[in-house]
Amino acid sequence: MKTAEVIVDIGHSEVDKIFEYSAIDGVKEGCRVRVPFGRKVIDGYVMRLKEGSEIDPARLKPVAEVVDEALTPECLRLAEHLAARYHCPKAIVLRLFLPAEMRRGAVHARYTRLVEIGAPAEIPARAKAQAAAYAWVQEKGACDYTRLCERFGRGAVNALLEKGALSERKERAFRRPYEGAEGNFVPRPLTPSQQEVIEKIGASEKTVQLLHGVTGSGKTEVYLNLIAAALAAGRSAIFLVPEISLTPQMLSQLRARFGRQAAILHSGLSAGEKFDEWQRLRMGEAKIAIGARSAVFAPVENVGVIVIDEEHDGSYSSEQNPRYNTAEVALMRAQYNGCKLILGSATPSVETYRKAVEGEYELLELPERINRRPMPEIEMADMRREVRRGNDSAFSSALREELEKCLQSGNQAIIFLNRRGFAQSVVCRECGAVVKCAQCDVPLTYHSEEGCLKCHYCGTSYRMLTACPECGGVHLSYRGTGTQKVVGELKKLFPAARILRMDVDTTGGKEGHFRILKKFAAHEADILVGTQMVAKGHDFPSVTLVGILDADMSLHFSDYRSGERTFQLVTQVAGRCGRAEEKGIVILQTYDPENYILRFAAHYDYKGFFRHEIELRKATAFPPFARIVRVMVVGEEEKKALEVLKEVYFSLKELFDANRGEFLFFNKMKSPVKMIQNKFRYQVLMRLKSDALLPQIYDRSLGKKTRDVNVYVEEDPANLS
Repeated sequence: MKTAEVIVDIGHSEVDKIFEYSAIDGVKEGCRVRVPFGRKVIDGYVMRLKEGSEIDPARLKPVAEVVDEALTPECLRLAEHLAARYHCPKAIVLRLFLPAEMRRGAVHARYTRLVEIGAPAEIPARAKAQAAAYAWVQEKGACDYTRLCERFGRGAVNALLEKGALSERKERAFRRPYEGAEGNFVPRPLTPSQQEVIEKIGASEKTVQLLHGVTGSGKTEVYLNLIAAALAAGRSAIFLVPEISLTPQMLSQLRARFGRQAAILHSGLSAGEKFDEWQRLRMGEAKIAIGARSAVFAPVENVGVIVIDEEHDGSYSSEQNPRYNTAEVALMRAQYNGCKLILGSATPSVETYRKAVEGEYELLELPERINRRPMPEIEMADMRREVRRGNDSAFSSALREELEKCLQSGNQAIIFLNRRGFAQSVVCRECGAVVKCAQCDVPLTYHSEEGCLKCHYCGTSYRMLTACPECGGVHLSYRGTGTQKVVGELKKLFPAARILRMDVDTTGGKEGHFRILKKFAAHEADILVGTQMVAKGHDFPSVTLVGILDADMSLHFSDYRSGERTFQLVTQVAGRCGRAEEKGIVILQTYDPENYILRFAAHYDYKGFFRHEIELRKATAFPPFARIVRVMVVGEEEKKALEVLKEVYFSLKELFDANRGEFLFFNKMKSPVKMIQNKFRYQVLMRLKSDALLPQIYDRSLGKKTRDVNVYVEEDPANLS
């Protein structure tokens, strides 16, 4: 007798263990099954099949039903590894591999009713509609039943079916997202640099390859050639992008080149589309999975290459349980399949680039744009001077002049609002100074409710300022400019200009991003105004001007990575212009033009930035020379949340007291955002010298979770708010 080892689909640690059932016909490893559990019959996942059992066979209940063969052997092994790595129930991890609506049984396969020529039958001469319908099917082949009825009448079609002149059958009909995202494949010969990179990847013994190429250097063409090689070898591919807004554009390129072999997976699809695209990948009809972070769990087998484009982007870190790092999961899959993992970026993360220069990853470079086109010139506009001249608008005189030239020449412009990481810091508009914590050397954050400044790293509070401590100026800024305000000012300055706005408010719905980008690509607008979603990946040949408003705003976020993120954003958005024949120009507006980060960005000097940043991180003991770990305690009742916080804190303090040499910082405090969705948030924040204590931190923290209060652990969180 075969026994099925099953994980039941309940995300609770108390039932996070194997339950044994006697197998029925059709049960295989990876099957979703229905099993009796207590007084109910619930879903479960077959992790393994084995001969016999140590449990008395008479006590084993049989599997009630086989639902489908949802999970591949790789998915099962990966789920076990991730559950152990991130200390969470296996059921929670297994859910990552399936569309949520599919798990709930809320979506099913859709079928088309087709009719085709059947057995010879006599059609009366007076039955003209029948004769016409029969002739139509004879000429066209298999036809959709509903459309045939619309053309010739339901009575005529049904009469032909009854007498056998037509036969019918069902055929699976796949819903197809982004029908308009169809490109035309134009073969592009590889440049010598691109060819060299591809050859080096093939020859490298390292699993992870970092492709560091400037914007417009042809990284995408390298990716497409690597995917083509994987498909030619009978293998599959995974292609990850950081934003949903980038997915349709990349999908159109993949569809143009690989047709139906490309399938898209992301949260913006309808339930039916997501289900069908997942099914096409699971069945092997599609071989390329493209999508944002969650597509790393695509059900493709025999993976030949995994690409993570814009690898530096913070969206690749999950902020929901399990709090996985996408590159880490991708590396597990690459090692399982024996394939290459390609990390691509014009501005790699400091941690990734350090691994490449130290030899852990293979470092590959594309230092020039295709056809040696020049990088756009970045011109700084000192907004302190603009304020002194009485200019209170969002636009410097330089940006207004360049916008006028751009519009007169029939080209397009992008206006980028640097709002990423904006956390209401205090900025002097006269000298550009930012108030920092005396203990942590990171910008303080303005808390309007409490009327004070706080450090998000040590919790120290400071009195609110009435004047700048550097120059005594009283023009202190607490807020940035919104996209609506910018669009309003642009309409006043350039009434004839056609303007599109791209932000959270305008990109709702499944194809919100796609519609806006498609309009802009078709030159149905002259200016695109947006936040970080316009900063990366897009290729618009007619864009010759980029204006960056509040370029230094992300420097004022209370985060040790604020300099890195600012460099990345400025470089990425600057790369959106000058990608065709005409030269591009970037107007970078700032209150701090002497800032070293902006200076490096203005010269596209990534290596100079990296050398400076890595030395700073080393001196201050921040990642990658330390680990930041945050234990979050979240509950609807503040009293209960505080009780759990105390338990977590004192348990971790025992660890701290016994291992003080491993800790650089340890304290409990309110979370910077103290309430989200009516839940109180408290945290224990730690900075560690190594990973050695991580397992104990997980065990001591997660064990304090209650029915009313959630506890979770974050490693080097992308957002400390």
